[in-house]
Amino acid sequence: MKRLGSVCAVLVLGLAGLTACGDESDAPASGATAASSGAKLATAEVAGLGKIVVDGNGRTVYVFDKDTSGKSNCEGDCLAKWPVVPAGEGTPKLEGIDASLVGTVTRSDGSKQLSIGGLPVYLFAQDTKAGEAKGQAVGGVWWVVGADGKKITKQPSSDDGNGYGY
Repeated sequence: MKRLGSVCAVLVLGLAGLTACGDESDAPASGATAASSGAKLATAEVAGLGKIVVDGNGRTVYVFDKDTSGKSNCEGDCLAKWPVVPAGEGTPKLEGIDASLVGTVTRSDGSKQLSIGGLPVYLFAQDTKAGEAKGQAVGGVWWVVGADGKKITKQPSSDDGNGYGY
């Protein structure tokens, strides 16, 4: 029984060691590294809004009117409702978006956030699945981003299925 415990302990330590050794030197070229870090933007059709930008999970991406080019003004409680789209490592993987529109901004905490057209981009916490755009026009300052990199300022209607009825 004591021997079985020793064998189990060696296996656990061995697996922990292998996990710790899985650094980026084993990873494929930068595009794959970026994809694995979650830095991906694509486009998708969303009812009532047309072709918009989404993250790697198909969740709608938004810009905030109170941001300025190159600077995020969403901090504290704002981030609980509007999490950033993190830049990840390397070059983001892009599908259907002009690479010249995509960049990064450095947040006040030093982290990197993806930007489109110089504006930081966010998700909306209440969008729980791909294709939702419940954050469109919230407070008159949050907007989805079109495939051309420009904000879409169309107000949602009650038949857009966003659950707000406005």
